[in-house]
Amino acid sequence: MFITFEGLDFSGKSTQAKLLVERLRQQHSIVHFIREPGGTAISERIRDILLDKQHLEMSDTAEILLFSASRAQLVTQAILPALMRSEIVVCDRYCDSTTAYQGYGRGLDLDAVRSINALATQSTSPDLTVLVDIPVDEIELRKSKAGLSFDRMESSGREFYERVRNGYKRMAAEEPARWIVVDGTEPIPQIQATIWKTVETKMKNQKVQHV
Repeated sequence: MFITFEGLDFSGKSTQAKLLVERLRQQHSIVHFIREPGGTAISERIRDILLDKQHLEMSDTAEILLFSASRAQLVTQAILPALMRSEIVVCDRYCDSTTAYQGYGRGLDLDAVRSINALATQSTSPDLTVLVDIPVDEIELRKSKAGLSFDRMESSGREFYERVRNGYKRMAAEEPARWIVVDGTEPIPQIQATIWKTVETKMKNQKVQHV
């Protein structure tokens, strides 16, 4: 089973992904938890280039190709082998991030973005994608409270994030069988309960490898 988490930066998606992985592992399932960009030695090197604020001059085309190169290595080396063994893969971001950020956010041609995604992923699609949705106003509030230095992607402006959020919601509406949208402003346990209910339903229809 292949589960991905999507959402804006500071949406809480990573927290929800980790909580789901912990719960799945308590049930003795073999679970691989992967982040994007990254997840392999090569992919992590590419991640460093992508997020480095010294690379503000990076073109939109270079950006999407680097994200896709990282993903191509991850799919070949980690995701597909696990899925072939009927194991669970939980990924913090996947190709829908590229469609949302580089397609809707940066304004790259959506057909071209989808073609690049298909090539990089070998057309490997998640069984379930969880969108942790929060308003951009909430993003700005969480950023200010965090008191952290932001990477190159996190430093993008409000209008950019509005486009990305709208792109995510559009994708979820177009594929309701694959996507679940949860309200990221709700309490963390409540969000996780909603996610778990959906995951349980999906798992009943699939054969999952156990220890």
